[in-house]
Amino acid sequence: MAEDLLLLLFQPRSGRRGGAGDIAGEGTLYYVLAGAVLADLGLGEHVRTGTGRIGTTTVEAVADNPPSDHLLRSSWEYIAGKPRSVQTVLAARGPGLREPLLDRLVARGDLNRRQRKTLGLFRTSVLEEGDSGRRAGLLADVRAVLVDGAEPTTRVAALAALLYGSGTLPQFSRDIPWTSAVITRAEELKDGDWGADAAAKAVTRTMAANIVSSVIVAAAAAAPRS
Repeated sequence: MAEDLLLLLFQPRSGRRGGAGDIAGEGTLYYVLAGAVLADLGLGEHVRTGTGRIGTTTVEAVADNPPSDHLLRSSWEYIAGKPRSVQTVLAARGPGLREPLLDRLVARGDLNRRQRKTLGLFRTSVLEEGDSGRRAGLLADVRAVLVDGAEPTTRVAALAALLYGSGTLPQFSRDIPWTSAVITRAEELKDGDWGADAAAKAVTRTMAANIVSSVIVAAAAAAPRS
């Protein structure tokens, strides 16, 4: 899920495949990516949430259910030591996620890296959309849920909620209009109201909703003040 979220957050400047672009929400990206990892762990029942002594949301590993994916597993192992607050996990695990996730997207052909010169002297690496078509498919799935009222799958529901939680959804206004109806639906997804077709258990939806809410709090606190 973190890979898909990062791919969605890639914004081609040209608006066409192959155009160089940036990652939306770079300032708070590591909270959002770590939230996606936690949500993935929750949906796979690798972790469960609880409540700390001062009412904070905590997360602990399910001992007999480690994930096979090594990026997920490294976060699971960090949590396996003891229950930790979601905010602690976001801050500890998020900073190391961007580059390995980008490497996966490049290896899969969803994004390309290209070297170019700036000022005729300095070489810099730029990102371009690849030819896989995956980003367009993900964006269409999220749009169908937020704009067209389609019933989401579990993963699309969580992905749309995290995208909303990242604070970057207004940047998608060309494809997903920033309307009151879209905001209302995004709020429902954030709160775990995913509809009948999203097969996650109620407790798992609640867990994902708690994680997304923690991401929103962390991202808001880290966002630069105007």
